[in-house]
Amino acid sequence: MSDLQDGETIEMQGSGAKPYLLKNTGGVYSCSCPAWRNQSIAIERRTCKHLRTLRGDAAEEARVGALAQRSGRTAADGQDSDENAGPPLLLAESWDNATDLSDWWMSEKLDGVRAYWDGKQFLSRQGNLYHAPAWFIDGLPDLPLDGELWIDRKKFQRTVSIVRRQDKSDLWNEVRFLVFDAPAASGGFEDRLAFLKDALAKGGPEFARSHAHERCGSLDSLRAELARIESLGGEGLMLRQPGSKYVAGRSATLLKVKTFHDAEALVVGHQAGAGRHKGRLGALLVRLSDGTDFAIGTGFSDRERDNPPAVGATVTFRYQELSDAGVPRFPSYVGVRPDAIQQTQTVATDVRRRSSPEAPPNAPPRSPLSVGVAAAGKPRYFEFVEGTSSKFWEIAQAGNTMTTRWGRIGSAGQSKTKSFADPQAAANAMAVLIEEKTDEGYVERPA
Repeated sequence: MSDLQDGETIEMQGSGAKPYLLKNTGGVYSCSCPAWRNQSIAIERRTCKHLRTLRGDAAEEARVGALAQRSGRTAADGQDSDENAGPPLLLAESWDNATDLSDWWMSEKLDGVRAYWDGKQFLSRQGNLYHAPAWFIDGLPDLPLDGELWIDRKKFQRTVSIVRRQDKSDLWNEVRFLVFDAPAASGGFEDRLAFLKDALAKGGPEFARSHAHERCGSLDSLRAELARIESLGGEGLMLRQPGSKYVAGRSATLLKVKTFHDAEALVVGHQAGAGRHKGRLGALLVRLSDGTDFAIGTGFSDRERDNPPAVGATVTFRYQELSDAGVPRFPSYVGVRPDAIQQTQTVATDVRRRSSPEAPPNAPPRSPLSVGVAAAGKPRYFEFVEGTSSKFWEIAQAGNTMTTRWGRIGSAGQSKTKSFADPQAAANAMAVLIEEKTDEGYVERPA
C-alpha cells in the first residue's frame, strides 16, 4: 500500500464533485472529507475510508488502535473538548493580591506545555499523548512527574508545534522537561522536592531536570523577582504553600502571580455580602475615570467590610492587568486615598444617576453594577487552528452565571452554564479560564 511522508498530500476522489485532500503532518493523518472532520475525538485518532484505502486497514488499525490504548481512551468515549478526563493534576489559582506569600516557595512560571509523566509516557492536561522519542525519555523514573515541556521564554508556539507532532522527530532536541513536582511522593512540598531531585539524579535523564525554587522573603522580594523574570521575557511566578499536599484539581496552595499595578477608582455603590460576609460589604462597586464599571471584592479587613468607604469616595486598588475590554483583572482593595477630597452627597447622587441609562418615569432604580454586567454579557470568542485541528471556544458572563461553548469551527458545538455566588466570582472564574485557553494557544477573534 502507498503511504504519505511527513508534509506530503494527495488527492482522492470520493462521492463529492471535488476530490478530498489527504495529508500527513508530523505523523497526524487527515482527510478533508466530512466523515473525518465530523468525528468528536482527538484529531490524531481519527480515520476514514479514504485513509484506509490509501494506507490499508491493517496500517490504520495499528495506528489508531495504538493511540487509543496509549492515551487510555477509545474513539467511542473520547471527546475532543474541555470535558476530557486528563491526569490528576494540581492546578493553580490566581493570586488575589491579598494573601501573604512570605516563606512560600517561588519559581518562574514557564511559557511551555504542561506535561504529566505517568512513568511510561507524557500526557497533556486533557489526557492526550505526547509522542516523545525514546532517547528523550531515557532515564526518566517509572513514577509520576509533573512538569513543563519547555524550550525558552517566548517560545510557546514553537514548543507546541514540536510536542504535538507524532513522528518522534529530532526536533525534540530543542525541548527540555522541567519538573516541579512528584505527585506520588508522600509528605509536603519540601519532601516531594527533595524526593524529586534524588529521583532525577539517580536516573540521570539527559533532557529532564528539576525546576528551581526559592523561598519568598517578603512582598518586596516578590516584586523584585517578578520584575526580574518579566524583564527577561518570562510570564510571571508560581508560589507554592510550604508543607502543602499534592491534590488533584484547582487549589489555593498553588498561586499564579503576574505584574500588578496600583490605580484609583470612584466608589459608586455597595454590593451586599453573602455567606461569611452576610450583613456587611461583599464588594465595592467602582468606576474608573474612563467610565469603566467593575467590582472590588477582596483585600478588605473585617472592620472595612463593616464600615466600607462611602459612595463618592476615591479608593486605591491593586490589579494584575487589564482585560481586552479595559476591566482590571483580580482587583484588590488597598484603601481610601488619604489626600482625596471626599465628595458631597450631591456628587454621590449624581454617580448613582449616571450609572443607569435613561429609564421610564417611576422605573425602579438599577444597581450601578448592572451596566457593567450587561457589558460583560457580550461573548468573547477564541480559535485554535494548527495543522488539521480547527476548534473554537467562547465564554460569556451574565450576572453571577458564566457560559462556555466549544467545538469544531463551523459547528454549533456544546455549551455549559455555571452559577457563582456573585458577579465578581463569575468574572474572576471567567478571567482564569481565558488565561488558561490563551496559554494553550487559543487566539481571540471578533465575536
